[in-house]
Amino acid sequence: MPTQVLRDRNPDADQDVDVVPLTPRIGAEVRNVALDRLSGGAKKRIYQAWLEHKVLFFRGQAGLTTEQFEDFAALFGEPVAPPTIPVLPGSRYVLELDSRKGGRADAWHTDATFTFRPDKATVLRSLVIPEPLGDTLWGNTAAAYQDLPEPLKRFAEALRVQHSNDFDHTEPPPDKDSALSVLRTKILRVEHPAVRVHPETGERCLLLGAAAKRFVGFSKTETEILFNLLQNYVTRAENTVRWRWQVGDVVVWDNRATQHFAINDYGERLRIMNRVSVRGEVPVAIDNQQASRVLDY
Repeated sequence: MPTQVLRDRNPDADQDVDVVPLTPRIGAEVRNVALDRLSGGAKKRIYQAWLEHKVLFFRGQAGLTTEQFEDFAALFGEPVAPPTIPVLPGSRYVLELDSRKGGRADAWHTDATFTFRPDKATVLRSLVIPEPLGDTLWGNTAAAYQDLPEPLKRFAEALRVQHSNDFDHTEPPPDKDSALSVLRTKILRVEHPAVRVHPETGERCLLLGAAAKRFVGFSKTETEILFNLLQNYVTRAENTVRWRWQVGDVVVWDNRATQHFAINDYGERLRIMNRVSVRGEVPVAIDNQQASRVLDY
């Protein structure tokens, strides 16, 4: 695919922003920016590129302070602390993902779908990387919906799905301080539409991932069949982008239109990331109803 470079010529910008698409359907690298000193025009360009490409990648941002990292996250909305896990000491919103504590998100998922308002955006930066290992993949859930045959689209639009952070498909880790153990200290359970309407682009997106537990009205066996059928559209190669991390990278993705997967191929080697989440909206179904609801556990 020919490389396409989109350069910001907004008259209120005092710096150029190069947006280089990485695949036809998802992901773009943003070049020629320092995230600690963005102009007003550059911020607008980045936000629009984020909506278009779903995931933006920035190299060479190792000099960001924790406060500057949190301030960059605020470009996409209101940063929020994790619902069940303590923030990094000295920060307001940062979640530390440390591979020594089980911080390996090696299942396809959308962040915080087990909450009433799943995150709008997630911002991640790399501090320690086991190069050339520990890549991350993202999938475009809007493109996945568009790929569904028309009868399957109609069927999916009528489905509701229960999500929870009680991951019963994994064994409880023996370390009470591990990331998974801490995540389970407060069990959350909600119901969302299987297809949500993106509140800014109007796209229809599949809302599934690892926290999806049960399709309402279907058995566990039927749920597994339905889940695999729909989820496979998200993870098709043509709907994904893969990023090879370097220290100092910053990545921001639209959590309303993506899933992601952290490849767990680095064994005992160390991988440390910082993450900030941005408050999201209650998912809305195609009939413009807020079909999500909190469930008793």
